[in-house]
Parts: sequence; structure tokens; C-alpha cells
Amino acid sequence: MAAENSVVMRKATVGAAFAPLVAEARLIASVEIACLPANAGPITFLGDDGSEVAWVPGEYHVFESVDLSKIQVKGTPGDAINIIGGTW
Repeated sequence: MAAENSVVMRKATVGAAFAPLVAEARLIASVEIACLPANAGPITFLGDDGSEVAWVPGEYHVFESVDLSKIQVKGTPGDAINIIGGTW
């Protein structure tokens, strides 16, 4: 778990099967999650109801106080997501 008031700034590479966005067991943070514009295809997120939600290259959204380890993603292997924010 990240220390209080820590910056979260990382790039996550996706694979063909769903996997957690971050490896830490419980990382609560407020972040902007952005699919890189150079990605070959959409990044698919596993929705809270089990549906698949596709984000196009360049799409981004802001999340407040979410557990990043609970967010599951997949896509074209080698495509990536930037995660920028902090644990405040």
C-alpha cells in the first residue's frame, strides 16, 4: 500500500487477457487514467457489472479515491495506459 500523500505516476502495459491495472494489493488513489494516443487499438476495462467497456486511444477519465488494484484491463499486447495522480 502506498504511503499517505504519495504521487502515483506510472505507465501500465496491457496484455490480451484481463489483469489488474496495478500489482499492489490495495492502492487507493485519485488519478487520471489515460490510454496512450499511439495505442494500436482500444483498451478494454472490465465494468463493475461484468460488461466490457472499450476506451479508444487518447481517451482519459479522472477517478477520485479508487482502488487501482480492482480495475481490470486488457487490449492489444504492448499498448499502454498512463496513470497520474496521488494518494491524497
